[in-house]
Amino acid sequence: MNDEFAFIRSLLKGRSAWSDRIEVDIGDDAAVVVPAPERSLVMTCDTMVETVHFLRQTMSCRDIGWKLLTSNLSDIAAMGGTPTFALLSIAVPFSWQTEEIQEIYRGLYQCADENRVTLVGGDTVSTPGPLTLSLTLLGEVSPGNALRRSSAKPGDVVFVTGTVGDSAAGLYLLLHHPQLKEDFPTLVKAHTRPAAQVSIGKWLAESGFNPACDDISDGIAGEAWEIAEASGVKLVIEQEKLPLTAACKEVAKMAEMDPYEWAWFGGEDYQLIGTIRPDGWQQLRQAALEENILITAIGRVEAGEPCVEKETAGKRMSLQQKGYNHFADR
Repeated sequence: MNDEFAFIRSLLKGRSAWSDRIEVDIGDDAAVVVPAPERSLVMTCDTMVETVHFLRQTMSCRDIGWKLLTSNLSDIAAMGGTPTFALLSIAVPFSWQTEEIQEIYRGLYQCADENRVTLVGGDTVSTPGPLTLSLTLLGEVSPGNALRRSSAKPGDVVFVTGTVGDSAAGLYLLLHHPQLKEDFPTLVKAHTRPAAQVSIGKWLAESGFNPACDDISDGIAGEAWEIAEASGVKLVIEQEKLPLTAACKEVAKMAEMDPYEWAWFGGEDYQLIGTIRPDGWQQLRQAALEENILITAIGRVEAGEPCVEKETAGKRMSLQQKGYNHFADR
C-alpha cells in the first residue's frame, strides 16, 4: 500500500496549481473548487486507449499525455470556453513501467501549464491491459455565450482555423517512413503535439455574432455534417480552398494518396470549423491575424435539406458523411 501511495505521489511531481479557487486540493476523497461568479460551467471528457488511439511506435509517453489533454481542450475551445480544472483516471497494465507513466504525466503537465489548467484529482488502477486514460476537463464561459453547432444560418461564411490533413500525414510518416520524420517536423508535431485553438474559441464566444462551431477531431467532413444536421442547413465547401501545407501534399504524393482525403476524413487536427455572418467574418479574420492564427474562408451556408457538398472545379457533389468511427466494424 505504501508503494502505491509513493507511486501516486510521484505522478504529482511537476504539477502546477493555476487557480486560487481550489478550496480542497489533491489529498482528500474529492477536490473542492469555488465556482467563478457569473460564469457557466463547461464540461467534457475524453478517453485514449492503447492501440486504438495511440501506439508506442508513433507516440512518446510525453506526447500521449499532451495529446490527451489537448483533445479535451479542443472541445472546450469549440464551446468558446476557458479551461480550468482536470481529473485524470488511468488504468495501467503491468507491461508499462513506472517511469513511462511518470513521463505521460509530465507531458500532460506541460500542456496544462501552457493552458493554465490544474489537475485536481483522478484515479489510478491496474488492469490486464491495454493502457487506458480518461480525462475530464472543466471550463467556464459567460452565461448564454457557449458556442453551438446549431447556430449556422444561410448566408454564413464557413471557415476553418489553421491547416488540415497534417495530423493524418504525420501519422502516415510515423507508421510507414519513420526514418523521414526529421524531414517533416511540422507534420509529426501536428500528430503528436497538436494545439487546441482556445483563444479563437473564446473570441468567437464573446464576439456577439453567435457563430456555429465544432472542433476537427474526426475530419472536416464529419464535423461539417454535424453542423449541417444540428442547424438544418446545407454547407457548401470549396475543396480548393482547404488550407493544406506543402509538406502534407508532398507526403501524400509519396504515399500515392489524395491529400484532400486526409483533410476531409483524417481527423485529429484539433482545429476549429465554424460558420459566421459575412460582417463577422471580417472581424474574425482581423482577430486571428492579431493572434498570429491562420484562418481561411472555405465555403458558405445555404438553405436546404441538411447535407454537406464539396465544390471542386465548379462542380458540386455530395460529401460522404464519415469520419473516424470506433464502432464501424461492430
